[in-house]
Amino acid sequence: SNPIKTFLKDPWKYRNKSEAFFVHANLSWDGTRNPMAFDMGWPAEKADYEEEAHTYISKLDTEFTLVMILEHLDESVVMLRRLMCWEVKDVILYSRIENQRHYSYKSYVATPKERENHRRWSAVDYMLYETFNKSLWRKIDAQGPDFYEELRYFRTIRESISRHCARAMKERKNETLLIAASKWSPQFVVDHTYCSYITAWKVYELDVVMRGREYTREELGHSLLNQKTNLRLMKKGLPTFVNRRDFDAAGIRVPHKAPLRRPESLEDIIHKTLKASMFLA
Repeated sequence: SNPIKTFLKDPWKYRNKSEAFFVHANLSWDGTRNPMAFDMGWPAEKADYEEEAHTYISKLDTEFTLVMILEHLDESVVMLRRLMCWEVKDVILYSRIENQRHYSYKSYVATPKERENHRRWSAVDYMLYETFNKSLWRKIDAQGPDFYEELRYFRTIRESISRHCARAMKERKNETLLIAASKWSPQFVVDHTYCSYITAWKVYELDVVMRGREYTREELGHSLLNQKTNLRLMKKGLPTFVNRRDFDAAGIRVPHKAPLRRPESLEDIIHKTLKASMFLA
């Protein structure tokens, strides 16, 4: 079966199943509908208020100097570096292959009708994306041809640093890589500490660093229950749960072959949905 095709055939059919209400925050969230706009402060309950959303997005466009676009991440990062007057070493991204899992619908291409259904279903997100995509390219065009020279330089050293860090972290060697000075960057050294920062793959780990503390048990309780656990519950005819706290309170034990992983956080789910939405854009 192809769940993407099934969903896109009639997204409105699943509206009440895709929404989640978080009592502790007194807000609703729908991971399939306008998740990017939700991140930018647009209420999930106003998914159909397109005229009001247009006014809100126009206001955001005047307030944000830059909004980065995932498909044009390299361009966005170079633009960010210029606006913030940072050094190149401050914005290097670690290159790695994501989503190496295999499933039948991974390469599925939505039909024109399915794309149109998704555009109508998540109209505010499309409006948000198109507004800031145009805004990004206007800013890039204003930079002149020198921007593309830096972009090529950025991509070259990003790949070089990524290869070095992948090997260094795998072999646990404290080898260093010297990046020569350029017109966009002074000379800098890539060591084990630098590699450990850019290769960190868990959002949770980086969040802990930024917060300066671990999550409390109560905070983790509000994390969304992972999909695998809910699927096992459904197969056994048991109720499903939005978050870990409610699941634990029910006292249900679900046999499994491997230990349950930490529930995905709201940030993780939104990030994945954002990438899926941009794929359909």
